[in-house]
Amino acid sequence: MKVTQDYTTKEALLELYNKPLLELVFEAATVHRLHHNPEEVQMSSLLSIKTGGCAEDCGYCPQAARYHTDVETQKLMTVDSVVEQAKNAKENGSSRLCMGAAWREVRDNKDFDNVIEMVQAVNDLDMEVCCTLGMMNQDQAKRLKNAGLFAYNHNLDTSKDYYDDVISTREYEDRLNTIDNARKAGLSVCSGGIIGMGEAIEDRIGLLMSYMEMETPPESIPINALVAVEGTPMEDQKPIEQWEMIRMVATTRIAFPKSVVRLSAGRTKMTMEGQALCFMSGAGSIFAGDKLLTTPNPDYNEDMEMFKILGLTPKAAFSDGDKPETKPDLIIEARKAKEAVRVEELKAARTKIDGFEPRKVTTVDSL
Repeated sequence: MKVTQDYTTKEALLELYNKPLLELVFEAATVHRLHHNPEEVQMSSLLSIKTGGCAEDCGYCPQAARYHTDVETQKLMTVDSVVEQAKNAKENGSSRLCMGAAWREVRDNKDFDNVIEMVQAVNDLDMEVCCTLGMMNQDQAKRLKNAGLFAYNHNLDTSKDYYDDVISTREYEDRLNTIDNARKAGLSVCSGGIIGMGEAIEDRIGLLMSYMEMETPPESIPINALVAVEGTPMEDQKPIEQWEMIRMVATTRIAFPKSVVRLSAGRTKMTMEGQALCFMSGAGSIFAGDKLLTTPNPDYNEDMEMFKILGLTPKAAFSDGDKPETKPDLIIEARKAKEAVRVEELKAARTKIDGFEPRKVTTVDSL
């Protein structure tokens, strides 16, 4: 049962969301224990592999090039740098690395080839690898799958009705198409939304209805609270109450009993007690580390202390699916073969130059 049949209509979901809070939490906790180990929470790390300069106009995002924020544009990280960060994350308890690039869409170029190599390398570390790279077609999704990608993240952000109030440079259908491309390639889908952007409660329910209408709902559903960043159109949005996050987590857990509900951005505004109620309500994952792409997040030591107090243990990698097989990427193999030939050509040319002896010329003075 991928969705709870009692809540497949907007009216039923709205009634569920508005239940007395403790009743809602109790129902969510009951569902959670039927399908998941309530003592396990996955620690994931989110790494910005390419920061800033995005062409989109998402009203919440400090990485949009058109907004004046403190985010500095940085080019794509090297594969070695990503591997180093992944190793550090694993040592600190993370079993999943999500790599985010501030791209509108994936392009078939050297940068994407480098991302493929990043996926291969991190998968070899026995970590779940997730990417969020913007829109992608089915061929690109297949390359990521063959590289060893475990999941692709592409959030819907909000309901279809409220979407145009948040972003104008990409259609809602574009997001759905990308999710469909990931699904067809055999990737696990991670897709969720942000609350606190000025939307109505009905829009939060509308977001969940978009997943209800999918043939297969996402295996992971992140629930984010808006982190209002100065310089973005949403800089003046009032922070939501933590009770709203608890309600959204609980409602999502009940509606999608087998999906992993991920407690994502906004945890810095929550008390430990508020987070505890989210875990009780079915949150099975957090992002660990001091930053989520470009916004603040609790540090590792703080989270580990919370885990100790609440009696939680970090979830092992690949508990929800087999480790993907890394297959050779034909495009990268062909490029490397071409580069190797070029290196040999240059080496041969240099040897010829180094061994060149100028022709001796007899002059009048030498006679």
